[in-house]
Amino acid sequence: MTALTDFSATTLDGAPQDLSAYAGQVVLVVNTASQCGFTPQYAGLEELWQRYRDQGLVVLGFPCDQFGGQEPGSEEEIGAFCQKNYGVTFPMFAKIEVNGDDAHPLWQWLRSEKGGLLGDRIKWNFTKFLVGRDGQVVKRYAPTTEPASLAGDIEAALAG
Repeated sequence: MTALTDFSATTLDGAPQDLSAYAGQVVLVVNTASQCGFTPQYAGLEELWQRYRDQGLVVLGFPCDQFGGQEPGSEEEIGAFCQKNYGVTFPMFAKIEVNGDDAHPLWQWLRSEKGGLLGDRIKWNFTKFLVGRDGQVVKRYAPTTEPASLAGDIEAALAG
């Protein structure tokens, strides 16, 4: 059975990162963008990370430029923007694609595990996937879902 820990990705600073580093943790995986109407959700994601990280939550941000060209910057620019404007300290990864032939394997798997209203395609920035301690996808959330509203599901996953 495939799990989150079977994948790897490149961090925002260009280092390879095995996602097995997050084994046993509850993980919130989000595709992000710096110039999107949902960009202020960075603040809510950081709040979740700060509130629950000592209990075993990790938030993973994956910048993506596939929706309206809303993530045009370089990895360095993305990191500076997130830190300066939202104080982001949770792990961020290099820009990826979430749909299509060049979609990152992690995102192909996430989509196949939990489809959305229109099939498995990611419809926009800030689609979120909650992954349990066992590495399996618990739930998928729409871009419009505010991070704070995930607290109950996160608490349940942390307790599970």
